[in-house]
Amino acid sequence: MNAFSRIDMGEVTRLTRAGQLAEAMALLQGRPASAKPQVDAREGAPRKDGRTARPASIIDMVAPRTLGGAWTASSLGEGTVGEAPADSTGASERQGLAETLRSLRERFPKMGSISGLGDGFGSPQRSSITVPNGARYDERSFSSAAGSRTYKIYVPSGYNGQALPLVVMLHGCTQSPDDFASGTRMNELAEEHTFLVAYPGQPQSANMQRCWNWFNAADQQRDSGEPSLIAGIARDIIREFSADPRRVYAAGLSAGGAAAAIMAATYPDLFAAIGVHSGLPFGAAKDMPSAFAAMNGGGTASPRGSRELVPTIVFHGDADRTVNSTNGDRIIAQAGLEGASGKVVTHGESPGGAAYTRSVQSDRSGREVLEQWVLHGAGHAWSGGSPNGTYTDPRGPDASREMVRFFLAQGGRSNQTQH
Repeated sequence: MNAFSRIDMGEVTRLTRAGQLAEAMALLQGRPASAKPQVDAREGAPRKDGRTARPASIIDMVAPRTLGGAWTASSLGEGTVGEAPADSTGASERQGLAETLRSLRERFPKMGSISGLGDGFGSPQRSSITVPNGARYDERSFSSAAGSRTYKIYVPSGYNGQALPLVVMLHGCTQSPDDFASGTRMNELAEEHTFLVAYPGQPQSANMQRCWNWFNAADQQRDSGEPSLIAGIARDIIREFSADPRRVYAAGLSAGGAAAAIMAATYPDLFAAIGVHSGLPFGAAKDMPSAFAAMNGGGTASPRGSRELVPTIVFHGDADRTVNSTNGDRIIAQAGLEGASGKVVTHGESPGGAAYTRSVQSDRSGREVLEQWVLHGAGHAWSGGSPNGTYTDPRGPDASREMVRFFLAQGGRSNQTQH
């Protein structure tokens, strides 16, 4: 008997047209299509306003087909899938089934053959983290009224109780803390320069693709949702390890980059500088339609949440087909700098042959506070990253090393410009 004879393809078609891809995939795997988890920033908890938590929206960030390729965002609700019942044998019904399967394949290109469908939807490989003698790489959990998140913390071998800088790394969709640590090599830089690194993890219960919910209004406010959780993790580490509270930085990729921009806007008193790779500016979206518009280069970003300047370094490929590179320009424009000494532009090529344009703006004292790298021909991947992690472009330039250089050059928050 054909395996599909036991599958209700009419229901698969309906779910696909409705954008309920996880449920459709479950039916194709012979599993019941369970309801989406009911979550908000606090996993399974009621909201402060007493209303029942709603399911988190999903932005599907589909894995690239080739090394260094671009992520793609699935386009839902196009009306291209037929509605034929599963037990029909007519041409139109067969076409509906074919279009349903093709739609699922296009939206999840790494899923392989139908007989081998997996739950991961392009989920990252398991990453093995090597920890040198004297260093630590531990898992912690932070909980507050907003919910809870686990995170990994790297403590370099040179730590002896001194007040070290802290870099908070926010992974992209489908990634994990270990995967992001492997891909960015940030632990190696922490060992070299002696600083702490934290990797908060976004669970699937908060977003099925493990994206930070940068497009939800409640997750773009101070003392609310995910920003409060990320800030809480940073403060916990400051207390536990006596880290330098003036030298706390955040960086992220894609959805994680958008989350880093949110942290700069909502907690400028905590973060001394941020790095955004292939991300979006604060306030770029308030719901799913505006999120896809922003990713495609449309829409407008909100004004910066604070009048305090947070130094910002941006990396973005100009061939990015997932998050349009105009978002890099908008992040720099949003950061803003009154009285800047002008823009210095240089062109170069990495040792791996990747061309780039680097633009730098300085404050009145000559300190470089806004830096933008346009990566020519690059897609949606961490520049200069390790192939041991997902969504990396090993050709360079080395975004991790450049971000660390930029962060450490800023000094503490007391030195920053306000206007």
